[in-house]
Parts: sequence; structure tokens; C-alpha cells
Amino acid sequence: MQKNVLFLCIGNSCRSQMAEGFARRYGPDVMNVTSAGIAPAPIVQPLTQKVMEAKNIRLDDQYPKDVNAVLTPDFDLIVNMSGRKLGTRLPIPVRDWNIEDPIGREEELYVKVRDQIENLVMQLILEFRREARRAAGNAPRARTPVPRLDKRSS
Repeated sequence: MQKNVLFLCIGNSCRSQMAEGFARRYGPDVMNVTSAGIAPAPIVQPLTQKVMEAKNIRLDDQYPKDVNAVLTPDFDLIVNMSGRKLGTRLPIPVRDWNIEDPIGREEELYVKVRDQIENLVMQLILEFRREARRAAGNAPRARTPVPRLDKRSS
């Protein structure tokens, strides 16, 4: 079963876009993802696109979105990279990832942030895959008939 995950940051132009890109590439079997920002920027930052292209992930189809335009009760998890505490009244589980905002900084920081996000997204994908395997293991399995042994052939 796929989880619906929202990656959230301030402008939805760097960190959450990177997370969405990695999740779409490596975890489509366990995640439906989108990203959004608290105060969305007009564009995905060019350095964000550049450092992701170095990992062979293109963000051409991604664009900054306002969290209020995409937030629905259908999400199973919000991954918050905004550095702000989200309201405790949200009916959706929230995980805070403490990742520095690279906007307006040097390319090296974008690379560092990209690598941090890749690691965290991969951990999340592995967690969801383990959950899916456990759920599948608890599901009733069809019984395969055991062939009868022919006693005469021994």
C-alpha cells in the first residue's frame, strides 16, 4: 500500500523539491508524493535543479505550491523541513527533519543539503517497504497444495 506524503519547507524551491524528486525516483512503489511551501517562491531555485541533475534527477515538472492549496486529510505523513513547529491540531502525523535552508547560499551547501535529504528519503522509503512486507506477511496466503508422494517409486 502506498503512503501519501507531503514534503514541506518554507518556499518549496529547494529542500522539499529535492525530497519530492528523490521520492519520485526511488520510492514510487511505496509513496505518492507532493511538496509544498508555507510561503511558496515563484520558481524552483536554479541551484536546486543543478545539484539534482548531478544525481540524474530532473525537476522540470515540479513547481512551488502553497501548502494550503494541496493539504488534504488524504496525507499519511507530513515531512516538515521548514524549521517551524506545525500546529499540534493537525490530524496528520508530522516528522521534523532539521535541514539547513540553502537558499541564497553557495553551491556546496546545496550539495550538502541534497545529500542529507537523499539519505533521509531513502531511510523513509526503506521504512515504508518494511511496513509493506510486514503487512503482506500478515495477510492470509493462498495455500499451495502439497503434491502426494507416490510410495511405489521408492
